[in-house]
Amino acid sequence: MKRDLLLFIGFALLIMVAPQLFMGGYLMNVLVFVGINTMLAIALNLLLGYAGQISLGHAGFFGLGAYLSGIMTTTYSLDPWFAMPAAAIVVGCLAYLIGFPVLKLKGHYLAMATLGLGIIIYIVFNETVELTGGPSGLSGIPNLQLAGISFDSDVKNYYLIWGVTLAVMLFALNLANSRVGRALRAVHDSEVAAQVLGVNARVLKVQIFALSAVISSLAGSLYAHTMTFISPASFGFNFSIELLTMVVIGGLGSIYGSFLGAALLTLLPEFLRGANDYDIIIYGALLMVMVMYMPGGLVRGIPALFRKVVKQKGEAGHA
Repeated sequence: MKRDLLLFIGFALLIMVAPQLFMGGYLMNVLVFVGINTMLAIALNLLLGYAGQISLGHAGFFGLGAYLSGIMTTTYSLDPWFAMPAAAIVVGCLAYLIGFPVLKLKGHYLAMATLGLGIIIYIVFNETVELTGGPSGLSGIPNLQLAGISFDSDVKNYYLIWGVTLAVMLFALNLANSRVGRALRAVHDSEVAAQVLGVNARVLKVQIFALSAVISSLAGSLYAHTMTFISPASFGFNFSIELLTMVVIGGLGSIYGSFLGAALLTLLPEFLRGANDYDIIIYGALLMVMVMYMPGGLVRGIPALFRKVVKQKGEAGHA
């Protein structure tokens, strides 16, 4: 436990000093999105990596948080600090109610049900023009303010987003190492065996589904108040697939793996911009190679690769 705490403190310190290296650059803006995507990847990883329940509709919860917070602050002039938790509560209650019928399904049936949910939410964003702005989007969303400080720059947004992300990460780490986390892993391994041991698998799955939706909603609200403009295109099926890829590439059942996957898939397209029309080919090839040679994700593949290199050097030295 002490080792985990020291690891988290070291990670948090590294995140906090990062702006000193990228102050004012375009990369600062990208790192803000790394923070938001890390939150989303953690939310999905709690559901998929720990509880073993797949979801292809998490972009919908992300969008609901963004739109609810945006509508409450622009149309009804509510304070953003009130709008964000209110949006999270609404999304959490919705996910809880939907979770009971949806999570009775398993495997590809569950994937299709959550995909349908995400598509329905996306259609609502597009069709309710009077409320959401429809395909044109919703503009004029205010920046967050705290103690007279307006979060209207990349550096300020970086510390805001990553402050919340680190809090979510710490919460997720504690949850994963708690009795609830062990129960989630038991459900993941064998739902029947978990029930025999006294775990109420059905309720636990719904609860983690709702918690995952709440975290996604919080990320959506922060996204809305950071960008000050949102449109349905940001919350479609493609982004749900991207989130799933982040979790798998980073490492299922690993909170730090969520960060690695989010960082890689957010930063990689930026570095490949100079490759012109070949960027998508390179991007796809890199993902294929990682899935083939690092099936456990980056969080397990990188240490394994390091150990292999050290072992080979040791054998070469003895020879």
